[in-house]
Amino acid sequence: MRDSWRHFAAEFIGIFALVFVGGAAIMTAQMAHAENVLLAVAAAHGIALAVMVTATMRISGHLNPAVTLGFLAARRIEPMMAMLYIVAQLLGATAAAYVLQWIFPHDAALGARLGGQSLALDVSFGRGIALEAIATFFLVFVVFGTAVDPHAPKVGGFAIGLTVMADILAIGPLTGASMNPARSFGPAIASGVFEAQAVYWIGPILGGIAAALLYDALFLRRGREPVDHGAISPTD
Repeated sequence: MRDSWRHFAAEFIGIFALVFVGGAAIMTAQMAHAENVLLAVAAAHGIALAVMVTATMRISGHLNPAVTLGFLAARRIEPMMAMLYIVAQLLGATAAAYVLQWIFPHDAALGARLGGQSLALDVSFGRGIALEAIATFFLVFVVFGTAVDPHAPKVGGFAIGLTVMADILAIGPLTGASMNPARSFGPAIASGVFEAQAVYWIGPILGGIAAALLYDALFLRRGREPVDHGAISPTD
């Protein structure tokens, strides 16, 4: 039980930081009329995720329902623990969005949807799902290639953060580059704007599961991580 609460807290804090920093960066850049909003937003999300994954990876380090469901599909986490992670992620993202709503001016929060995402006018529902699936595939593939594979380079969350930054630069203007259902869900709850929420669930989950299964089947040939995904023991 003690370990469950620590896993929950790590996921809550990690996703809270990602949504808070990312949403704040979007609103601050817009308020300051920054010349390159996309680069600022991509850097903020990438750095926040890199830092928080590194800080939490000894305990959990998912910070994304698409990552957790990928682990579940690859049988690298128990169903009950996966549910715990996802609840923590959704609550952490929602809490961060409400804090942003409280801190930032109403007009800035409304204009940026508290950091939420939306589809460009010329991006259809199907194309949005495909873009989010591809971007999340890259993300989860890098998670497995750097954090799961026992022979991976020990780079912490650095490569994962760079992948998020690259994905935002690539498809941010088209879909907002969510890659994370919780990151879209929290701001939607706080702002009351649920546009294209299905895209930000279906695409990332499909892409995350595909990447996890592919990496697990093709590249991981020896041993399996403990199903509770964590090095913590009750005596730690």
